[in-house]
Amino acid sequence: MSIKASRTLGQAEDGDETRPGDGYVQSFARGLEVLRSFGAAAPAQTLSETAERVGMSRAGARRILLTLHALGYVVQDGRQFRLTPKVMELGFAYLSAQPWWSQAQPLMEELTHQLGESTSAAVLDDDEIVYLLRTPVHKIMSIHLGVGSRLPAWCTSMGRVLLADLPQDERTRRVLAMRLDARTPRTVTDPDKLLQTLSKVRQQGWALVNEELEPGLMSLAAPIRDRSGRVVAAINVSSRPQRQSASVMQKNFLPPLIAVAERISALMPN
Repeated sequence: MSIKASRTLGQAEDGDETRPGDGYVQSFARGLEVLRSFGAAAPAQTLSETAERVGMSRAGARRILLTLHALGYVVQDGRQFRLTPKVMELGFAYLSAQPWWSQAQPLMEELTHQLGESTSAAVLDDDEIVYLLRTPVHKIMSIHLGVGSRLPAWCTSMGRVLLADLPQDERTRRVLAMRLDARTPRTVTDPDKLLQTLSKVRQQGWALVNEELEPGLMSLAAPIRDRSGRVVAAINVSSRPQRQSASVMQKNFLPPLIAVAERISALMPN
């Protein structure tokens, strides 16, 4: 999705409580938007393409790209710009600030070995989930997933676990603001039905999504909680309906999944 297609950071609507104050630095925000404009759909961009994707002037895009180039975050190859590995420092700084994730990794690997299926961990970022850990056994999805990958929250098991823990007013506000695209014929696209589903997830403490993200993919997720009980992340296990039904997956995978989620929760700092 084009960065231009979403509301530009800082362009708050009337009455929007997130309106930035005097401390808001527009040029810094624009620089972050330029970095985010690169991705799988646009690994390399010209100056004009960057300006178009971000929704800014060519002169402004040029200044930002040259600054990022001088800092080592982009490299120029002819007319095109590409990100450098230095950008990874920004993302891994988050992980390094969460040292308990390194302790969670062996628990995830243990769960993958026990169940014989891929497991993942993610956090909520607006209306998407961001992958922090992934221990695959074999490729079961048509899309490649790794640390930093993003998926829509509303049609993923981890996303629903994370959305379900939000206060009711915030949960409703977020769902009503989402564009609930039908990823498959089974994707829940009705806001009222999704809110009902999230209420059920909150009550039962786990989520199972059956072929709503992509055909032939099921996933089961459980919450990771901090010491106050707040859900801060989620873990899941993925499988295919051809190997087992949703009810069998729930029966066989839910107890060990919840057990590992509780073990990871116990690693959370005070």
